[in-house]
Amino acid sequence: MDEVIIVGAGPVGLMLACELALAGVRPTVLDKRPEISDLPRANGVGGQIVRMLDYRGLLERFAEGSPFAGRPPGFPFGSVPLRFAGLDDIPLRMVMIQQPRMERLLSERAAELGVEVVRGTPVRGLTQDDDGVTLDLPGRRLRAHCAVGCDGGHSLVRERLGIAFPGTTDDEVLLLGHFRTGQVTGLFEQSRVMGLEPGWNHTPHGRLLLTSLQPGVHIVGVREKGAAGPVTLAGFQAAIRRVIGADLPLGEPIWLSSTVTQARLAERYRSGRVFLAGDAAHLFPAGGSALNVGLMDAVNLGWKLAAVLTGRAPVRLLDTYETERRPVGVRTLTHTRAQAALERLTGEDGTALRDLLTEVFAFEQPARHLANLLDGSDTRSGTPSKGAGEGVPAGEPGGGAGGVVAGGAAGRGGVVGADLVGRLVPDLQLSTGDGPTRVAELMRDGRPLLLDLGGGATLDGDWIRVVRARCDDPPADTLLIRPDGQVAWTGTAGLREAAAEWLQSV
Repeated sequence: MDEVIIVGAGPVGLMLACELALAGVRPTVLDKRPEISDLPRANGVGGQIVRMLDYRGLLERFAEGSPFAGRPPGFPFGSVPLRFAGLDDIPLRMVMIQQPRMERLLSERAAELGVEVVRGTPVRGLTQDDDGVTLDLPGRRLRAHCAVGCDGGHSLVRERLGIAFPGTTDDEVLLLGHFRTGQVTGLFEQSRVMGLEPGWNHTPHGRLLLTSLQPGVHIVGVREKGAAGPVTLAGFQAAIRRVIGADLPLGEPIWLSSTVTQARLAERYRSGRVFLAGDAAHLFPAGGSALNVGLMDAVNLGWKLAAVLTGRAPVRLLDTYETERRPVGVRTLTHTRAQAALERLTGEDGTALRDLLTEVFAFEQPARHLANLLDGSDTRSGTPSKGAGEGVPAGEPGGGAGGVVAGGAAGRGGVVGADLVGRLVPDLQLSTGDGPTRVAELMRDGRPLLLDLGGGATLDGDWIRVVRARCDDPPADTLLIRPDGQVAWTGTAGLREAAAEWLQSV
């Protein structure tokens, strides 16, 4: 019997496989596609997952050859521009990388960790009992202790579990194309002559997107009423004419696609031994957020599932996957719906609203708040059960707490002390007996970390790694850090109880 079977070898399924393997569990990944698709469904990652990639030693691979990696100078919130000039302390980071390359890099990492990825193998059915999960494949069956559906918005796993997926489907179709042109800026020069600008352009007949992520390649999008279907170059050009009343010099098409955006959230992320992650659990109407949130789903679930299967943690730890991650889905659905509404609104009313919000977003506090919102750092994993102050746990694995608490970082420089609990640990620069290092380098092995910055703390056992270090302006004298980078506890009072609750067998 397999330990875990992951259905879907997209970025979320592969990330989950890597997290499980890093923690000593060897999953099997099944994917109905015979090979990795060349369609760049996503063009990058941003927010907390960028730091997690660094914490797993993957960021350099992702950033190599990227047209952009780092803190963005700005970002569109819907169709309203955000500018981050002068906000050097915001946590938001981005890496431009198209999905095919992302999948190949994660596949390489999975292979390094001994993960088996079986392609060209569709799952036909799924059932579970008290002892395990049965998956029906063409001509055979597989059994596993647990299974995870990372099989997208049309998830068969979710369907077989009978989990509702309520939400809305847009009445517009988005035609999206990547075009190669010999002139790096030719399209934008031409568009300015036509009165268009990079980003979303609104007309009475629809919207046109113009952007570029790499020299010589332009991304053009057209939104109008209609339904998704096969796209031809002639059909794409006709849609542009309907929306702006003129032709654009598109260049050579690399790929064309059509999609209808949806806003949906699974009513549950778990049924018995089976879990949902990524698009199988949520669909967001604003681009980019789904992948960022889905990859963080994988990081959250991976260590918990591995800890239970290896006997390092009680089964009730698995309850915290849904109580922590589903509220993140709710939060993301809220702000992506707001972005979609801003992008959809046309006419003079839409122009007036976007112009006013552009003025508001130019102020520091709104820009900072939205930067944290897009990053995901405006929320805390778990509902603190003991109030503010040191010794506050990030949720209660056995008590039904959990979820996320919305709230901006304390002060301009971020959070300190107990305010770190439930948040992604900052990448502190450290001095140890072995020389200089940083938190990211200490998190590479995927183990929980007790970082003693002067508190003299210690814990028994060999799973939690204890590191004694010094740093400038330490946020607390002791940090207990979960394998997913979330701070579980600060300070020494109650430390052993927190470790036993979160990280060890009881």
